[in-house]
Amino acid sequence: MTTALDADGQLKLVIFDCDGVLVDSERASCRATAEFARSLGLDLSDEDAHDRFAGKALPQVVEELEGELGRSLPENTALEMRDNLVRLMKKMAEPVEGAPEMLHGIRALGMPFRVGSNSSVTEMDAKFERTGMTHFFPENRVHSANDMNEPKPSPEVYLYAAKTEGVLPENCVVIEDSDTGAEAARRAGMSCVLLRSENLPNPSFWPAPGFVRINHLSQLVPVLQQALERQKQA
Repeated sequence: MTTALDADGQLKLVIFDCDGVLVDSERASCRATAEFARSLGLDLSDEDAHDRFAGKALPQVVEELEGELGRSLPENTALEMRDNLVRLMKKMAEPVEGAPEMLHGIRALGMPFRVGSNSSVTEMDAKFERTGMTHFFPENRVHSANDMNEPKPSPEVYLYAAKTEGVLPENCVVIEDSDTGAEAARRAGMSCVLLRSENLPNPSFWPAPGFVRINHLSQLVPVLQQALERQKQA
């Protein structure tokens, strides 16, 4: 199987996850989820919430909480959690270290890029505005698995981004940090660069064709540049 990062492949589109890749928001949002769970009487630490819910869409989080509670929560729970997160992100969201510089580097390569996230578009708008990255991501290049009702690990948000760009899945590389998102990329038939610190394990399906791992965003542009150069020479 030829992938977008192989010498005989064709890299045509970069698709970014948002949280944990572009915006440092995972721990703040998971802390808010933990506080909400504790208000329901559940014994859930901030760290446990991060381990369980990082990378998941709010409806998935609500479903898991309902399973633990053994009862349904009000129908608008996910919407209320989203509104709370939007308020939180307007005050607390920060760019992942190196994200703005990396985006300038991707742009300099002439490589188009999009976002495919489990966050709602409303949440991402707040995060990009707070971090000063709105100019990188016009609205028509930001796609929400939550708003599509197809949360990761469903591959649909990535497949939709590729289709909208007019490229095949095998010509895309996804930039992810979570197991959930990496699995979505694998199901989509796309390459994936996994951004993860050295002390964290690989996803259960690792290794996989077209998957590489970096531990800092400063390493991403060289990875893509090398792939493009090899493909030009092939």
